Amino acid sequence: MALGRGLGDILSEVEEAYEKDLSNIDSFELEARGARVEELRVDSITPNPFQPRKHFDEKALQELSDSVREHGLLQPIVVIEKEDGYLLIAGERRLRAHKLAKITTIKAIIADVDIDEVRLRELALIENIQRENLNAIELANSYAELIEVHKITHDELSSIVHKSRSQITNTMRLLTLSGYAQEQVVSGKISQGHAKILVGLDEKKQKVIIDSIIGQKLSVRDAEKMVKNHKENTQPSRSAKTNKNPVEKYAKELEALLPFKHKIKAKSIEIILTNEKDIENFLTFLKKP
Repeated sequence: MALGRGLGDILSEVEEAYEKDLSNIDSFELEARGARVEELRVDSITPNPFQPRKHFDEKALQELSDSVREHGLLQPIVVIEKEDGYLLIAGERRLRAHKLAKITTIKAIIADVDIDEVRLRELALIENIQRENLNAIELANSYAELIEVHKITHDELSSIVHKSRSQITNTMRLLTLSGYAQEQVVSGKISQGHAKILVGLDEKKQKVIIDSIIGQKLSVRDAEKMVKNHKENTQPSRSAKTNKNPVEKYAKELEALLPFKHKIKAKSIEIILTNEKDIENFLTFLKKP
């Protein structure tokens, strides 16, 4: 998968917007690349419908809003112009912070480029992944969506988003967790480290361990020990059930049916024949229909 023509320029502008204050951005250079910086009305900007980020920490958003109200916005958002206004490409937290602060205008880089829906989704996903603005579950869903939409492998995605293949695979494994477990990750009640050690456990056990992590404020190491103890305690019972001794199971029936002196051992039956007569009787017994 390759970024569509024009998207690389936008990402470059995003990088520049993050790294520099607005006062240091060369407006002539931006205009040469088909972009400009303007003060736009907040209500003229529509959020990206493909924004993968679903959870916004209210406390952090309020802090950003207070900062914007006091110091102004140093890092502009990035938008593209549409017939009915502007479409947000990067900076949803900053846009939300302005709305929260009831500030009616916002500084924005307006990129002059046309983007279809596939590229818009792609840009939103990649921008968030590279910025590490997503929680672990949103990140896992973003990886899964990029793989599905573009029919690429984990290795190919690794080269696109500049994350290791193992990191991508391990993050996507979180999508196998129960809905309850995923909710706790999204809300920040358990960390990604906690979540990883829950993979493979059944839904009920996940809940028990999660509630213990939250209630007892367990570290990842403590939670690992808890999961390990659970696996060790359940393994013998499964093994015992699978390998139950059949000789022991039918011991009483064998005692009633065998007319010979015998010993029932752990995994075998020892029939004791002390003379020729015993042997003859045993052979007769075996020949009975």
